[in-house]
Amino acid sequence: MMISEPPVNAENNTSALSIFNDRHPLWQLSFRAFFLAASLFSVVAVALWVASLSDLSFESPITAKALYLPSLVWHAHEMIFGFAATVAIGFILTAVQTWTSSPSISGRPVMALLAIWVMVRALLWYNTITSLAFAIALQSLWWLAIIGYYVRIVLRAKNKRNYLFIPLLSALATVNLLVLGCGLAGKTDLALYFARSAVLIFTLVMAVVGGRVIPFFTVRGAGTEPKQPLPSLEMALLPVAIAGITIFILGQFISLPITPALFMLSAGILHLVRCARWSGMKTLDVPLLWSLHLAYLLMSLGLIALGLSYLTPMVQFSAALHLITIGAVGLMIIAMMSRVSLGHTGRALITKRHINLAFYLVAAAALVRFILPHLGYTLLSWQLSALLWGIAFSLFFFTYWPILTKPRQ
Repeated sequence: MMISEPPVNAENNTSALSIFNDRHPLWQLSFRAFFLAASLFSVVAVALWVASLSDLSFESPITAKALYLPSLVWHAHEMIFGFAATVAIGFILTAVQTWTSSPSISGRPVMALLAIWVMVRALLWYNTITSLAFAIALQSLWWLAIIGYYVRIVLRAKNKRNYLFIPLLSALATVNLLVLGCGLAGKTDLALYFARSAVLIFTLVMAVVGGRVIPFFTVRGAGTEPKQPLPSLEMALLPVAIAGITIFILGQFISLPITPALFMLSAGILHLVRCARWSGMKTLDVPLLWSLHLAYLLMSLGLIALGLSYLTPMVQFSAALHLITIGAVGLMIIAMMSRVSLGHTGRALITKRHINLAFYLVAAAALVRFILPHLGYTLLSWQLSALLWGIAFSLFFFTYWPILTKPRQ
């Protein structure tokens, strides 16, 4: 699955243009600017969060005593929506061009969306009641524009196969605004509950996107034999996952005779069976492939761990959740960004050694964040996983900045 961008010839070479010119390569489709901005922001946001937890005399509007948006809500919101959702949108708004053979947004619309994104980050950090109100309004506008662009493209092309992303994006947008609204209203626990719900929704996005691209990329990149999906598994997977998410959300508001544990465990096992059929062991020599397989595996294990956290105190819910957010979402994001950034700019799908190192670092960050709290080293797990994450995504940013700010080869 290759998403294509028209090559830039000698007559319309834009490499010498100012970065503030809408014809600059940075604004050719959404993946360029969104990938760079989100990866850099994640490094800064994680560093600020861990500094505030490590008693480093760190003072900022987000850690001040008079909170409108509590610091824990800020951290959850910014990593889920400021980082992960931004990368996902950059990919989807770019990939839809290939899915539909219709042009996606570029130039000024991309500049406008990124400008709104930057303003939301600044307003949330400033953390006054007025700034948060403006942030919610701008975040709503951002989602309306994103979903509107996507709906227009797929409906015009009658691309029914990808209609599925309309409710998924709408669900993420709704939960995003609920997190901010509850945080602003002082309902911290409810805001965090919706943030955790967003993580579970992300597993659905990963199931859909990963289920399409990972086996396809593996056949092409590792020369494995293509395997037909198991109809029974594919028919059961999404309904089971959706049922678990629904019960998880409803359980906050009404008393239910069942917990989401069984559905989380079942979804994780189904994902394990699914990815086991993709011949992941044959991709160990191809970093762009094994990283995707490992991300999907960690998602599967993370869902199983979440289910177990309801059944035994030996498994911490927060640690299990971070196995998904760091190991599954984070690793799949950096792997997909690396692949798309190379292939979409006309470069060979061969990563540099330090990007391969970045894949290992993100996976290590996930394992550290999951294992150390269970051994009683919670603060160390935060600090070490943040350090590993920061190095990994810094490596991505500085490696791909010259690639994503230059014309397609």
